Amino acid sequence: MMTSMITQTSAVAFRQNLGEMLNRVQFRRESIVIQKDGKSVAVLVDPQIFERICRMQARFDALCGRIERGYASEPQEAGLAEIEAAVAAEREGRGPQGR
Repeated sequence: MMTSMITQTSAVAFRQNLGEMLNRVQFRRESIVIQKDGKSVAVLVDPQIFERICRMQARFDALCGRIERGYASEPQEAGLAEIEAAVAAEREGRGPQGR
């Protein structure tokens, strides 16, 4: 599997070098992080990476929906208490199963 390089650039430099940046993404499979005032505002990525991100997002959304439906009859306080207990157990190195 080929790993892609990540390049950071300002929005001004990106605008001035759009053609070069597109070529870097298309032919070198680089990802370009575009920044304004030192903050990341957008990322230009290869279409295959974008499709993969979309598939992962769809699976994540489906999982969240299943979890929501599974806890729909539980009071919110009980669910939050269970989450806090799992986080505390993980921090103590026991994990949710009491390793």
